[in-house]
Amino acid sequence: MDHIAVLIPCYNESKTIGKVIHDWKKELPSAAIYVYDNNSTDDTAAIARKAGAIVRKENQQGKGNVIRRMFREIDARCYIMVDGDDTYPADYANEFVNAVLTNHADMVVGDRLSSTYFEENKRPFHNFGNSLVRASINHLFKSDIRDIMTGYRAFSYQFVKTFPVLSRGFEIETEMSIHAIDKKMNVQNVIIEYRDRPDGSESKLNTYSDGIKVIRTIFRLYRNYMPMRFFGILGLVLFMIAFAFFLPILITYAQTKLVPNFPTLIVSGFIGLAGLLSIFTGLILLCISENNHREFEFRLQLIDRCYKNLVEHSHDKKEI
Repeated sequence: MDHIAVLIPCYNESKTIGKVIHDWKKELPSAAIYVYDNNSTDDTAAIARKAGAIVRKENQQGKGNVIRRMFREIDARCYIMVDGDDTYPADYANEFVNAVLTNHADMVVGDRLSSTYFEENKRPFHNFGNSLVRASINHLFKSDIRDIMTGYRAFSYQFVKTFPVLSRGFEIETEMSIHAIDKKMNVQNVIIEYRDRPDGSESKLNTYSDGIKVIRTIFRLYRNYMPMRFFGILGLVLFMIAFAFFLPILITYAQTKLVPNFPTLIVSGFIGLAGLLSIFTGLILLCISENNHREFEFRLQLIDRCYKNLVEHSHDKKEI
C-alpha cells in the first residue's frame, strides 16, 4: 500500500508530462507517481517512464475509464489526481495531503475559479460552462463546492474504494462531486493558481459535446439521488397543466350545468393521474435511495476495516 499516490491520466501529453512528473517528484519525493496512458499516439508513455513514473495502460478511451482503472488497481492512504498538461502546479501538494491525512477530508477540490482561471483560460465558453455547472450543482444539491470541473483533487482511501465510476469521459469530475455531496462526505476546497496550457499542447475537452454530456450527467444524477424532488416537481407541473385544462370546464359547468368539452375533461383527468403517478414514483424511489444510503454506511465500515488491515500490513513490511 502506497502512502501517497499521484495519479496522472494521460492522452498525448508528450510536451508536458516530463515536467509534470519532475515537479511532483520534487514536491513529494516519497510519493508513487502513476501515469496511465490512454492510447497515446506520441511518446507520452516513454517520456513518463524515463522520468521515473510507474506507467500503465488503459485501452478503453475516455478519462472516466482511466480513473476507473486507477481506483481499482491502486491502494494508497492518500490519492492525488492531476492532469498531465501542466496546468496545475504541484506547489499545493502538501496542503492537499494534510487535508486528507490530518483533517480527514474525503475529497479535496482544487479551486481554480476563485483565482486565475478566468484570466488564464482563453476559451469563453469554457469559462461560462464551468460557472453554469458550479451554480447548477450547488443550487440543486445544496452544496458549496467551488469548482466542479477541476481535474486537481485529492481523495481518501474510503472515497476511492466506495466511488462507483459510471462515466466514460470528462463528466467524471461532475459525478465525483455529486457522489461526495450525496454521501455526506467531508469535502474541502483549496484555492489554487491555474495556468493555461503551454504552446503546442491541445485540450482534449470539446466545449459543446462534452458540455452536453456534463449537463446530461447532472440531470441523471439529480433524478437518481434526489428522486422525490425530481418526480415531485414533475408531478406538480402535470397537476398544473391538468388544472389549466380543467378550470374552464369547471367554470362552464358551474354556470350552465353542462360539460361541453368532454374530451378535454378526459385529457385533464389522465394528466392529473400522470402527476399522481409521478409523485408515487418519487416516494418509492426515495425509499430505495434511503436503503442504498444504509447499505453504503455498512460498506463504508467494511472498507474502513480493510484500510486498517492494509495500513498494519504496510507497517509490518517496513519493520521486516
